[in-house]
Amino acid sequence: MRKTFQYRAKINKQTEANCLQWLETCCILYNLALEQRINAYRQDKKSITCITQKNQLPDLKKEFPEFKIVGSQVLQDVIERLQRAFDAFFRRIKGKKDKAGFPRFRGRDRYDSLTLKQAGWKIIGRYLYITGIGRFKLFLSRPIDGDIKTITIRRTSSGNWFVCFSCDNVQAKELPSSDIEVGLDVGIKSFLVDSLGNSVANPQFFRQSEKILRRRQRRMARRKKGSNRRRKAKILVAKAHEKIANQRKDFLHKVANFYIAVFGTIYVEKLNITGMIRNRHLSKSIADSSWGMFIEMLSWKAVEAARKVIKVNPRNTSQLCSQCGEKVPKKLAVRVHACPFCGLVLDRDHNAAIVIKSRGHREQALTDRLLSVA
Repeated sequence: MRKTFQYRAKINKQTEANCLQWLETCCILYNLALEQRINAYRQDKKSITCITQKNQLPDLKKEFPEFKIVGSQVLQDVIERLQRAFDAFFRRIKGKKDKAGFPRFRGRDRYDSLTLKQAGWKIIGRYLYITGIGRFKLFLSRPIDGDIKTITIRRTSSGNWFVCFSCDNVQAKELPSSDIEVGLDVGIKSFLVDSLGNSVANPQFFRQSEKILRRRQRRMARRKKGSNRRRKAKILVAKAHEKIANQRKDFLHKVANFYIAVFGTIYVEKLNITGMIRNRHLSKSIADSSWGMFIEMLSWKAVEAARKVIKVNPRNTSQLCSQCGEKVPKKLAVRVHACPFCGLVLDRDHNAAIVIKSRGHREQALTDRLLSVA
């Protein structure tokens, strides 16, 4: 299986200057290739393929020697990125669900990574050497497994550098088999409550950092555009956002790892988070909780560990009684489920998690029965 390993890297000023020069050159090539495609379609109603633009790279290097400093595979990857942007654009047009989003020109601060493939690099111990750039000191938090296929150098908006290794033939993570099933109900008051009654508190990392983020954003807004003071203030804002994102990812990884390690089948709601986030009263809290990222993590971790994550219909999971199945309407402010039909009194989220598990179990049983008949 293929897996990506990401490590923080430390570089000297010369290596950083070379990296920035490569990124700037790749950004120029990306914009040139995009402009070529747009002009070709406007003038002749013809589209230029990825292969055609790749074949034009040697001539481009002869005419513009500044492109010779960048490795040929890196330049080819720039054309492939543009092709992926167009593929995604046409896919969205066919789907007609989201805005099409035609590929845009990139600014200097909007092109932050470059990718190398089989040549132009070598690893000695904890150091990565790239021809034409320099040496990267890697903070190896875990070993690199499998066969390295691509290496991506990435710069964050706060000025930190990371190296990502995409590897094939990585050994799958073996976990003891488990037949335990669980339903998860995500929320705002508690991040989630499972069908066993366990709850995970919602850390609300964005809410915790709002005060310092507000001060830094106001300070940046007062600075003159294009000045060094504004650039420094912008980095401080980026660092605050980066810290929030890192805290959130760390929390989500730990919660997902726990449920993947213990349970064999996990039932979650198939939520329309895009629609839910339009609620102007709850949008900030919903975005801060990152339910979509958590469910996505659960899904790919389950594939790696031979577990099952099954999404069920979320309709009325908070209104149905988990014991008798009757519908008990209640507003969001009511946090206790009290059934007038069977007398069950239970925490609202715990009741919903049990309903999710029961519904998922029934839907899975029906699917298995249909597959066996077919």
